Amino acid sequence: MAAAGKDGGADAAAPTRVTIRQVAIHAGVSEAAVSYALNGRPGVSEQTRARVLAAARDLGWAPNIAARSLGTARANAVGLVLVRPPRQMVIDSWFTQMLSGVEAELNRREIALVLHLVDKIEDTVDVYRKWWAGRHVDGVILTDLRRSDPRLAALLEIGLPAAVIGGSPDPSGFSTVDADVAGTAGAIVGYLRALGHRTIARVAGTEELFHTWQRDAAYVEAVERADLRYRVLYTNYSAVDGMRAMRELMTGGEPPTAVVFDNDVMAAASLKVVHEMGLSVPEDVSIVAWDDSDLCQITMPSITAVEQTPARQSELAAQALLATLDGGEVRHVTLPPGTLNPRRSTRPLRSGRR
Repeated sequence: MAAAGKDGGADAAAPTRVTIRQVAIHAGVSEAAVSYALNGRPGVSEQTRARVLAAARDLGWAPNIAARSLGTARANAVGLVLVRPPRQMVIDSWFTQMLSGVEAELNRREIALVLHLVDKIEDTVDVYRKWWAGRHVDGVILTDLRRSDPRLAALLEIGLPAAVIGGSPDPSGFSTVDADVAGTAGAIVGYLRALGHRTIARVAGTEELFHTWQRDAAYVEAVERADLRYRVLYTNYSAVDGMRAMRELMTGGEPPTAVVFDNDVMAAASLKVVHEMGLSVPEDVSIVAWDDSDLCQITMPSITAVEQTPARQSELAAQALLATLDGGEVRHVTLPPGTLNPRRSTRPLRSGRR
């Protein structure tokens, strides 16, 4: 049995798609007979049809996808695999905005989006191999890259075109659409310093993510330049983990006077912790969210936040992927820093606090 789409070892060439000719040879029939059989058309006996379908299964060819692909060189679909639980996607506004941007561009080109959720990042590689072997998608969009991400090498091996939403530790061969992380971090730190804050904490996302590392580097540079004290705690982006981090910060020996959260959900959840401790925002501690959303505007108090453009970023990533599919072009785009929107969760440092 041929191992189409599977790792054939260090000496094997990059896997290729199974062709109609290969199915015909394996089944011992003509290519025309394969076409008739896979399309469910008359012209072949039931015995021949069964032989062709069995050969297609043996070679790793998905018959239903193959039948559709006989008349076109493309699947007219783009894949997106997310390593996130479904509930988190519902809560996190970044994902809904990201998906809307991808869909906006693909809809204009009448291209379908194939969305798949997995529990572990290693599972994404298996999905990519199945998609490629079965002609389910023409390319994929990646997000939430890790600092050591197995998907990049796997995609190069498979030969599946890709574009990355955000930065990449190794952008070779893939388009990327990133944001000016250093500019955004500098704007947040500069704003808080102007309000008199000298001890700033950050509640970050998952430490293994590449964009978390990008923000780490950008914040360290900004606070060192501003001569401020800085502390960071890592979380899983959830409201519960954000509250845990806030309690840890505010019960320590020297609580920060301002806290920056890497998303809107954790920033909003932190207000509950401050209230439970008998403190007040912003009188006792100022709160800033890296990602703005409706949630930041309806809380009491409303939360100072950075307005990002995830829909535009993902739309550009989809455009970049389609450009790669059309002519092999690879693009690297960096969007301007986000816009800081001051609201009631921040104020000048009150007299007597240091």
